[in-house]
Amino acid sequence: MEHLDKRNHWPEPESPERRALLQGILVMLSGVTITITGCGGDDGDGGPTSPGGSETGTISANHGHEAVILAAQLTAGNAISLQIRGSSTHPHTVDLSAAEIGQIAANQQVSKTSSTDASNDFGTHNHQVTFN
Repeated sequence: MEHLDKRNHWPEPESPERRALLQGILVMLSGVTITITGCGGDDGDGGPTSPGGSETGTISANHGHEAVILAAQLTAGNAISLQIRGSSTHPHTVDLSAAEIGQIAANQQVSKTSSTDASNDFGTHNHQVTFN
């Protein structure tokens, strides 16, 4: 090893040993993958948010219902009739106007009463569904 620099034990800058060492390092690093992850979808309001820009509502006296407005529905800005059955044994519907969809998309709070259901398990009832 006559090409070694005696001060730091690294091969001299133009030596074949240094080139071989650097090529070996590059070959080892070529198999390395760097993944950067972060928290996304947080609109800063502290409310429930679903992946992809959808908006999840909070449901009063909930027993398995889910209220999710899809990102495409928020973007379209049209009135919708949202089915909130989820894993519950009975359905409810929440009707949202185009103006209310616009408010939800703008992170303003909107609260609506669902349709009433005469469920055998829970009696005749409805739910308050709040977005943002």
